Amino acid sequence: MMAFDEVGQAETRERKLEICTNAYRILVDEVGFPPEDIIFDPNIFAVATGIEEHNNYAVDFIEAVADIKRDLPHAMISGGVSNVSFSFRGNNYVREAIHAVFLYHCFKNGMDMGIVNAGQLEIYDNVPDKLREAVEDVVLNRRDDGTERLLDIAAEYANKGVGKEDDASALEWRTWPVEKRLEHALVKGITEFIVEDTEEARVNASKPLEVIEGPLMDGMNVVGDLFGEGKMFLPQVVKSARVMKQAVAHLEPYINASKQAGSSNGKILLATVKGDVHDIGKNIVGVVLQCNNYEIIDLGVMVPCEKILKVAKEENVDIIGLSGLITPSLDEMVHVAKEMERQGFELPLLIGGATTSKAHTAVKIEQNYSEPVVYVNNASRAVGVCTSLLSNELKPAFVEKLDIDYERVRDQHNRKKPRTKPVTLEKARENKVDIDWENYTPPKPAKPGVHVFENFDVATLRNYIDWTPFFMTWSLVGKYPAILEHEEVGEEAKRLYKDANDLLDRVEREGLLKAAGMCALFPAASVGDDIEVYTDETRSEVRTVLHNLRQQTEKPKGFNYCLSDYIAPKESGKQDWIGAFAVTGGIGEREHADEYKAQGDDYNAIMIQAVADRLAEAFAEYLHEKVRKEIWGYSADEALSNDDLIREKYQGIRPAPGYQRARSTQKKALCGKC
Repeated sequence: MMAFDEVGQAETRERKLEICTNAYRILVDEVGFPPEDIIFDPNIFAVATGIEEHNNYAVDFIEAVADIKRDLPHAMISGGVSNVSFSFRGNNYVREAIHAVFLYHCFKNGMDMGIVNAGQLEIYDNVPDKLREAVEDVVLNRRDDGTERLLDIAAEYANKGVGKEDDASALEWRTWPVEKRLEHALVKGITEFIVEDTEEARVNASKPLEVIEGPLMDGMNVVGDLFGEGKMFLPQVVKSARVMKQAVAHLEPYINASKQAGSSNGKILLATVKGDVHDIGKNIVGVVLQCNNYEIIDLGVMVPCEKILKVAKEENVDIIGLSGLITPSLDEMVHVAKEMERQGFELPLLIGGATTSKAHTAVKIEQNYSEPVVYVNNASRAVGVCTSLLSNELKPAFVEKLDIDYERVRDQHNRKKPRTKPVTLEKARENKVDIDWENYTPPKPAKPGVHVFENFDVATLRNYIDWTPFFMTWSLVGKYPAILEHEEVGEEAKRLYKDANDLLDRVEREGLLKAAGMCALFPAASVGDDIEVYTDETRSEVRTVLHNLRQQTEKPKGFNYCLSDYIAPKESGKQDWIGAFAVTGGIGEREHADEYKAQGDDYNAIMIQAVADRLAEAFAEYLHEKVRKEIWGYSADEALSNDDLIREKYQGIRPAPGYQRARSTQKKALCGKC
């Protein structure tokens, strides 16, 4: 019995005892269950995470063991031991030492068993004294700086292991000159020794800024070259950025003390435009540009034009970059370009995002602004574009080529004949979907009304994830699972997939993200192109009216579709229904992403956004299935695999009217039986 109840999981000593006591009384006193057959798991959580609230997690468990043994006779206690050391993932010996110390104190208080790899469990007395003391400080929460002190010495034990000799060859690069060590760490994304190597380089330099402008930038140039050559992939570049940020963070106090100012290749403002909240792609572009020594000002999402231009002036930026994913963002970008022209800006403007295109940029945006407007279709192109725009030597030829290219695109657009001729709205309505409503009875929902799903089980949602778009987020193109065996990107795809699933394990275990959703089935009827949604089954009061667009092009062999066609007309007298839902897989995503960014860890900041995005889509898939099979119940016998669901082999659709005011980790839509 795990220590969870209707309020949530037990984190404190008091809550662990409270939940276990309640369960014990029900099982023993009411049900008559033998107390010796009860095994409690009072929840082991990670310590040394850098979050102050987590510092006492081990102590709370250890003390709860004693409390349960004292108050709940004969009950036994177990726990997932590896959870306690999760923050040191990648340093196996330090994890083994934490397990040894933790179990030593748990067993003294009466713990009966634990889930742990016995072959990798160090003996308490065999843990080196220096390491054991530091681990005890963390596990027993004896010092406020316990985590930092353990981090300081953790690298010394990185290659040590229970029952094996150190592999000296694995650390051969540690014998290289410090400049080459820094380059190696940047290319490989190794943070383990970056502070000590950066300090060594600082001591050897005449001023701390030389370390940034010298070996660190040299290393990042290697990263940039490898990325440009296709020898490194985006996830690796983001890991390199994490190393660079930790090195710079170490040097900043010394630089500030001597009041030095470093040079950059340019200052770039990035923003997701007003009305849009999608920023994963923008964040990736920012990281790639930072890796190439550009200073980035990221204004975030939902940024109005006035703020973009105000900050651009105040910060004297060199380039403005606009991002957007949904269709209304395109109009907002046009508005920003017009305002930049009206206010006399002389900065290049970058355009990017899923709905943007070279054609839209050339036809709709570029002609409203007299300075260069460049469509950037992926992160790998951003560096080259910015370098050309900010170079006195490269810019003229770049802009000339851009003008010729855009003129060609506009000419092609103007000469393009429409695929189908437009028709009047009246004619389109005459060609609506032909449904024999007289001989069709819409199925009544098994469970009409509103259904709420709070703090939904992430483990369930993982089964519905479509992984292919996840890899596209990281610019690794290929269909899952075939991408894992791809000749060029397969190895990196496997690492990325593992990191995502490791994070999902943490999401499950530690509750980093919360998933929530709701759906509702309402009585409805169509009135022309509109859908009336009623308050209740009496259909006497209209709750709201959904206004729908109808296709208005010539359809010689088909219909001019409108969503209202699939709802029984009001005059038919048929009792029809409509469904709606909203889900999120990302409650807490923004806070954790910001926390990672504050730690200089852009890789995990982007990763948690990408994972939350997949959970939201998975929740939409799950909830639609539940509607079809249970809540509406019109496909109760459906039995489809996840691949079948991704291919939409089910009966029904879930058209999305838009993402207005929704986050990138949220999805709102209508669902129908049609």
